[in-house]
Order: sequence, then structure tokens, then C-alpha cells
Amino acid sequence: MSRELNRLYRALAADTDERVLPAPDRLRRLADRRARHRAAFGALTVAVLVAGTAAGTRWVLAAAPEADPGPPATTGSPSPSPTATPPSPLPSPTTPPPLVRTPDAPPKTSARPPAASPTSIPDRAFFTLAAANDAGTGNAFVPGPVLPALCGATPGEAGIVARRARSLAFKLSATPEGYIPDGSYRHSITVYRPGRADDALAELRQAVRDCPTQPGAEGGEGLTSTQRLLPDAGYGDESVLFEVRRPAADHEGGPTVTEVVRLVRAVRIGDVVTVLWEQGWEGTSSPRSQVDKDSRRAVLAIRDWLR
Repeated sequence: MSRELNRLYRALAADTDERVLPAPDRLRRLADRRARHRAAFGALTVAVLVAGTAAGTRWVLAAAPEADPGPPATTGSPSPSPTATPPSPLPSPTTPPPLVRTPDAPPKTSARPPAASPTSIPDRAFFTLAAANDAGTGNAFVPGPVLPALCGATPGEAGIVARRARSLAFKLSATPEGYIPDGSYRHSITVYRPGRADDALAELRQAVRDCPTQPGAEGGEGLTSTQRLLPDAGYGDESVLFEVRRPAADHEGGPTVTEVVRLVRAVRIGDVVTVLWEQGWEGTSSPRSQVDKDSRRAVLAIRDWLR
């Protein structure tokens, strides 16, 4: 071994002998201190990172408040989720259960059964003239036609259960007492079998259409009359109104009267038909306003009777 190498070994040995190793307790305290320093440094680093992230987020939101992030990106085709079957809705506790009707069960109805048609016609079924229109001559139930001649047609003669007719005179409210009447009615009430009253009015309409002229008009001494339907509504269940117009005879109403007009109105109330045929008085013509007013009174009287 060389001299230089021996010198180096001696120097190393001298240096090692002068250093004393610390005790075990001291080594443990040094290790714990280093661990606490590392933990504190790590916590400080995390806090700095969190604060920086929050500040960056606030800056981004303030810079773009209306930015709408799109849906998250997906890789590949998403697997379809199974379709859930919605549960059946439970019935509401306030909703009544549906009615179950057997095939043989008849449907329930709250309608009252139709009243049977009357078989006779009392006097109270006929209307009473207003006091201002009462001519004081009374009325008479006498046989005779209930409609003017219509080229030989006989509408409304089938399915009759009962019929009564009367004749009565009337005056206008402006006519003083003691003067001759201003007109007269042939007033009839007919009860039909169910379903035949509307047939009677349909036959009457057709008879008037089929008879526009009638030779030898009744009361006109052989003069020809003309018939035509007039618009009508607001009376009973349905009504038919027509006029009979003819030249005046020489003795009717003096030289100023050249034409006479008669009005006929048939009104159906259920299975009952009432006809008001104004026949005049010594050549007078039918006043439409008076006929309308008495037609309403006739309908009200029949309704009161049928209740």
C-alpha cells in the first residue's frame, strides 16, 4: 500500500471517530418534524390551487353569462335505455265508476210517458174573446165545414178522434157598442190519433198549393177566388196560414169595396189542431191583427185544457 493511501485512511478514521450518531429519540423527533412540514406544505398547495380555480370560474361566468353549454360529448352510440311502462292511472275518488249495462237491460230514461190523447173536447178548450172584442152575440156550436172549399180536397179528415166547431162574431176595440160586428169566425178543434195531426197540416199545405184558383167561391155568387199560402210562425208546434181572395159582390160593403179577403189559420198543438177561419160580416175583410191576437188566445186555451 502506498504512503498516500495510508494517509487518506488515517484521515478518514480520524474524521469518523469525531462524529457521534444521535440517539434514537432524537432521530424520531426529527422524522416527525419533517413529516409535519411536508403535510403543511401540501395543504397550503391545495388551498392555493382551489382558490385559483374558484377565481377563474367566476371570471369565466362574468365574461359569458348567456353561454349555453352544449350536451356532454359522447363517444360511440349510446345504448338505448329500456322504456318504462307507465302505471295505469288510478280512478279519481270523486269520479263515479262507469255504468255497465248488460245487452238485455233496457236503457234508463227520466222522461215521463207521453200523455194519452183526449177523446172528447169540452167547452173550456175554446178561447174566450177579450172584453173589448165581444160583440155580445155569443157563440153557437153548429155543424158545418171547418175549411173553405179547396178544389174538392178534404185535408185532415183521416185519423180523427173527436171534433167540435162553433161560430162566433167579434168587433174591433175601436167599434162602439151597438154597431154591427166587424167579423166572424168558424172556429174548430180536432183531436187526431197520435202521429196524424202533423199529416193533417201537411195535407192542408198541399191542398192550398194545388188549388190556386177556385171557381164559384162560397158566398161570392159564382165569382172565382184565389188561394195562396202566407208566411207564418210562432203559433203552437206548427201552423199554416193562407188567404182566400175574391172580388166583392154588388151588395157587399157598398161601391167602395172591390175585393174581399178571408184569412184561415190552422195551428197544431201536439195531437190537436185548431182552425180559425175568419168569414167576415156583410162583406168585411179579415183584419190580420185581430186574427193574430185571437189565434194566440185559441192556442193558450188548448194548452190550458191539455195540462
